[in-house]
Amino acid sequence: MPADRSRGWLVAAVLAVLGGIIRFQNLGSPTDPSGTPVFDEKYYAVQAWQMLRNGWIEDNPGFNWTVHPPLAKQLIALGELIFGYNGWGWRFASAVAGTLMILLIVRIARRLTRSTLLGGLAGVLLICDGVLHLMSRTAMLDIFLALFVLIAFGCLLLDRDQVRHRLATAVGEGWATHSPHGPRLGFRWWRFTAGVSLGLACGVKWGGLYWIAAFGLLTVCWDATARRAAGIAHPWTGALRRDVLPGLWSLLLIPVLVYLGTWWSWFASETGVNRHLLSTALSSLWQYTVDVFHFHQGLATPKDKPHPWESKPWSWPMGLRPMLYFIDNSATGCGATTCVRATMLIGTPAMWWLAPAALAWGLWRWLGHLDWRYGAVLIAYLAGLLPWFLNLDRQMYFFYMTPVAAFLVLALVLPLGQILGSAREGHERRATGLLVVALYVGLVVANFVWLWPILNGDPITEARWQAELWLPSWR
Repeated sequence: MPADRSRGWLVAAVLAVLGGIIRFQNLGSPTDPSGTPVFDEKYYAVQAWQMLRNGWIEDNPGFNWTVHPPLAKQLIALGELIFGYNGWGWRFASAVAGTLMILLIVRIARRLTRSTLLGGLAGVLLICDGVLHLMSRTAMLDIFLALFVLIAFGCLLLDRDQVRHRLATAVGEGWATHSPHGPRLGFRWWRFTAGVSLGLACGVKWGGLYWIAAFGLLTVCWDATARRAAGIAHPWTGALRRDVLPGLWSLLLIPVLVYLGTWWSWFASETGVNRHLLSTALSSLWQYTVDVFHFHQGLATPKDKPHPWESKPWSWPMGLRPMLYFIDNSATGCGATTCVRATMLIGTPAMWWLAPAALAWGLWRWLGHLDWRYGAVLIAYLAGLLPWFLNLDRQMYFFYMTPVAAFLVLALVLPLGQILGSAREGHERRATGLLVVALYVGLVVANFVWLWPILNGDPITEARWQAELWLPSWR
């Protein structure tokens, strides 16, 4: 790790504060004319308010949309408890989650690249991503899933470094190879913490299961390669014998227990949705889960009335079909007779349009050069994308990519580090790399500034609104 530890934390803190100001400014706007939530906020803000009235549970089965675990709605409810039932109230927790992600991405990128500069650049890119910006200002569930998945990824990076440190100690003291399978590594708190965070992710949305599987495979591979680097005779067998069983405890059993714990208020209630569906609480929760699973599997748009903003996962990496969350064509305040206020979920094109190239480069670096960093980021990215191809008839939307956006940032920062080069490559090479990186980051910032009005619902002229819609698929 770089020696500038204090500066690393200072950079992360400054960017988190800056990003927080950007996330929180005018947070209560927009709302519908009556001051009510917009887009899918109408489900989660209402359910969160219902939780405050009814002992942290949803108890209205007639609402018919209690189809996600309770954790994120309880977090939204905390904001409503502080600020009331208004835009600030139902969006406060989302803005906090989005701000924390800035702090996390700086620290994670710094650990991946061993560079405080690149960690700071990752923070700037995440601040300027349109998807994470708008989802941090919307009372929906996906930003919380993104936060807990990113926490788990960061914890596993810390666990990887800790494992190698423990093996290095064993090698230095001469007892690493006493067994052909290598030593036991003791309790791994960071892997345990990752399991807790993955359980919380599942308590937001079941999509957290995909990252449990992906991160479980990832940590086994890291353990085996660490044992091989330490000179263990049978590293893969050693990983299977020494690491898999504790790993299953940390990354499977703990998430299950934490997930069940997120239902605490439902278990304690008498009036929660489907609480007494069967004779016992656990059997009722299981049947409730089965019913919700069938609901999601059969969720499809009627062919005679398709949803105007539905999209399929092959369009998501480049954000080719964004989503209109709010529009008011009779607004004022732009200096023209008629103004438009809108919020649209758009991934900043200067970042998202490079996704295919970044993923292809990452695959080459991973498989061709055995660069584990690219492999880790690629696996985390694909864990959030590939499962959606399993049921293409299902109704799908671009906002499902919210948890993936942070890993796109990392997929861009790693090659930026290669472009930047190191001091060992000479002053001229370093200066050229720094210029290229600075120009690219400046382009991202400028692109984000251009999109600002339609990410925040600011009034603009009709001509400016049309200029914001770059592609026919954005309309």
